[in-house]
Amino acid sequence: MTGLVVGEDGLARPLWAASDSLLRDYYDTEWGMPVRDERGLFERISLEAFQSGLSWATILRKRPAFRDAFAGFDPDAVAAYTDSDVERLLGDAGIVRNRAKILATITNANAVVALRTEGGLVDFVWSFLPDSTPAPGPGEPLITRSPESVALSKALKKHGFTFVGPTTMYALMEAIGMVDAHPVGSHRRGTSGVWPRSAGSRQ
Repeated sequence: MTGLVVGEDGLARPLWAASDSLLRDYYDTEWGMPVRDERGLFERISLEAFQSGLSWATILRKRPAFRDAFAGFDPDAVAAYTDSDVERLLGDAGIVRNRAKILATITNANAVVALRTEGGLVDFVWSFLPDSTPAPGPGEPLITRSPESVALSKALKKHGFTFVGPTTMYALMEAIGMVDAHPVGSHRRGTSGVWPRSAGSRQ
């Protein structure tokens, strides 16, 4: 459910971003802002996949280690990873040591490189920008998928990506500003430049 908490600074934030300082800073400065570079978008797709089944706070705390482990999320570098790299990553306590997710990240790096022949990852993902964005009010159920996230998931899988299910892709769309998931009344609503503060659909 959505809900807002007014902090000591007088700013309203959703419950998930109100208590933990790391999540609050992430919410205030990064979540919901457009990501339009290949490396940055590959990082977000990778981290969303690693987050599956875990808390986002866990992923954020491990983010520096993830960046070290995956060459700053340079798709070309990660695409060249070998079995020995996989074993190295499985021994890295700084990241989430899940073989399937590690292999998915390498697979997806190769898919990112291949997608360059069709205009690249950024244009591909952003081509699924919806016509409207939700306008979640206090106490309303959170949206976890949309027709666009289902379509994006299917399209990415067709291009060889894995761990890109509709719910994971909706979380990505929220994180990179393709939808404005900031609740109505939040100090961040409408700040992405993609959607005006008044934009929203109750559908």
